[in-house]
Amino acid sequence: MVSTGILTVGFSAIQEMKQMVFKVVLEPSEDGGYTAIVPALPGCISEGDTVEEAMENICEAIELYLEPISDDTPADGVLIKELVL
Repeated sequence: MVSTGILTVGFSAIQEMKQMVFKVVLEPSEDGGYTAIVPALPGCISEGDTVEEAMENICEAIELYLEPISDDTPADGVLIKELVL
């Protein structure tokens, strides 16, 4: 059985967007507890002993996933553009 939840995350680095909404899939683990997966963010996975703990942990994982990396310097000739939809 798989349950889903919606998680709202505040992201301070993006001034224009106060909140982002993500669907979180919570799967019961064989060893107990829950695994939390964010399908929109590949590789963003966490876990917890309870649904509440799994949701808290995935919130932190999402914030770290979305945190800008300041040392990502593009190679010579590479352009980086932003696109707002």
